[in-house]
Amino acid sequence: MPSDVPYPLLSKIDSPADLRRLPAAQLAPLAAELREYLVQTVSQMGGHFAAGLGTVELTIALHYVYETPHDRLVWDVGHQAYPHKVLTGRRDRLQTIKLKGGLAPFPSRRESEYDTFGVGHSSTSISAALGMAIAAEHSGEQRRVVAVIGDGAMSAGQAFEALNHAGALDVDMLVVLNDNDMSISENVGAMSNYFARILAGKTYATLREGSKKILRRMPTVWELARRSEEHMKGMVLPGTMFEEMGFNYIGPIDGHDLGALVGTLRNQRDLQGPQLLHVVTRKGKGYAPAEADPIKWHGPGPFDPTSGTIFKEKSTGPAYSQVFGQWLCDMAERDPRVVGITPAMREGSGLVEFSKRFPKRYFDVAIAEQHAVTLGAGLACEGLRPVVAIYSTFLQRAYDQLIHDVALQNLPVTFAVDRGGLVGGDGVTHQGAFDLSFLRCVPNMVVMAPADENECRQMLYTAVTLDGPAAVRYPRGQGPGVDIEKEMTALPVGRAELRREGRGGLLLLAFGSMVPPCVPLAERLDATLVNMRFVKPLDEELVCRLALEHERIVTIEENAVAGGAGSAVSECLAAHGIERDVRHIGIPDRFIEHGSREDCLAMAGLDAAGLERAVAALWPAQPAARAHARRRPGVA
Repeated sequence: MPSDVPYPLLSKIDSPADLRRLPAAQLAPLAAELREYLVQTVSQMGGHFAAGLGTVELTIALHYVYETPHDRLVWDVGHQAYPHKVLTGRRDRLQTIKLKGGLAPFPSRRESEYDTFGVGHSSTSISAALGMAIAAEHSGEQRRVVAVIGDGAMSAGQAFEALNHAGALDVDMLVVLNDNDMSISENVGAMSNYFARILAGKTYATLREGSKKILRRMPTVWELARRSEEHMKGMVLPGTMFEEMGFNYIGPIDGHDLGALVGTLRNQRDLQGPQLLHVVTRKGKGYAPAEADPIKWHGPGPFDPTSGTIFKEKSTGPAYSQVFGQWLCDMAERDPRVVGITPAMREGSGLVEFSKRFPKRYFDVAIAEQHAVTLGAGLACEGLRPVVAIYSTFLQRAYDQLIHDVALQNLPVTFAVDRGGLVGGDGVTHQGAFDLSFLRCVPNMVVMAPADENECRQMLYTAVTLDGPAAVRYPRGQGPGVDIEKEMTALPVGRAELRREGRGGLLLLAFGSMVPPCVPLAERLDATLVNMRFVKPLDEELVCRLALEHERIVTIEENAVAGGAGSAVSECLAAHGIERDVRHIGIPDRFIEHGSREDCLAMAGLDAAGLERAVAALWPAQPAARAHARRRPGVA
């Protein structure tokens, strides 16, 4: 930990057991140290920031009251889990988070016994916690289970599916709703804490259950009492919905008041059945710049903790998400039918400017990927041209809707698939490794992968002009830096681009982001290089013609080899009865861990050095004369 800042309490916490030995009076000073440690540490290497600052007191209280890891604590998403990592034996490694070989960006079962469930995509915590609670009851284990879910994650359907199921079961579990989208004034906070302590107390619980047993014998009076209780809660607390779903609702409570948190959690821990505790926190709590702009400080890079200046990486050009955002604005000006849809990824997908310029044509559906896709289908049914901006890894969550609601009906929905391929620091849960495989097998889909920024713009335009569904899949970050043409021109569907004709007998078929690193490789090996552009439909005519003129074919893609674009090439050649030695290079059959994007490419063997080694192993350099003699082996 930074040597210039003292942490007398935090330095002694190597596990929650150490935390539980502290007197309650020392919890608030510990929270101050933990918050300062997060500021100083994350400022050095960047990472998820504002959400973690908001959960400092909640994390301390949960580990203080519950006997973790015996009691199960399930975090949703993991943006809010940095304090949890610090308190569970990973304090001195926090500066390695997201780095190759360092701490995982989110909770990971492989990393710690305190990480009871691996996460990355939101809204899974209640389902997982319910499964753990049922398992504890099944095995007779005396164990408590807690799910901590943010208010944003509550916008996803899975969270409500889990709540609906849990409320119908008589299992002991607690759902903590971390509400960080509102603030509490002192008087409201005091009143809320008062009601929370009352409603979680044993006296209230005893009276509540006892009166129910008596009043159930008098149906008319019982119904009046039940309605009166719900009415009283509905007047002072926003929990009637959760009560109707079968949960005992407590809150809202100030999530930064450690005394109230500890007292309420202790009371609620001993209650039976499904419980829901509503805590209100403030993103960026304790660090003024993050409190003022929690979106900006959600996941900053390294920054100056004193001035609040975030150090920007040097840019050589626009990122692909910026290319998309500019294209969508330009397209919306040209065509009033164009609308934009995002599942809570406005900033990441490059939609900020579009949302400001075309607010009535911009739809942020919150964390609801399934709804985003079907909403697009409904809009397309009525003649609009919806563009769904979605990360590759999140599109996986809406696969059924893509097939049944869009492709089956051949509706003109454009999918701008961002973060295709390896994304870097967010790691295994966010690598876009599978989209070419799961998209190309869907009938009616057109699937494109641009080699550069300008090609991305032209492919997006091509997609929106089609009468059926189309996906343009592009990587995270910046492209090779080509000039972007303002004029938009539709590409011929299913036509590849022959970049280089070689004389060495080797044919390189590269897809999307793998085209630029293959250019120098093709030069060195005197290989023919094709920018395939379309994964579906494949340029079968060009592939077959070139296959007959070359000895060996190597396909290269930033996607899983299994079922990917290279597989499409092999299927094409087999269908035409062409026998050639075809090898595939892509993401291997394993999950690629976190690191920089360059680290991830290297781990997958898709960096320049890895491609050089792989192709050299498949095709050793040939003497020029011998190579020339080998050219056109299928031609008489």
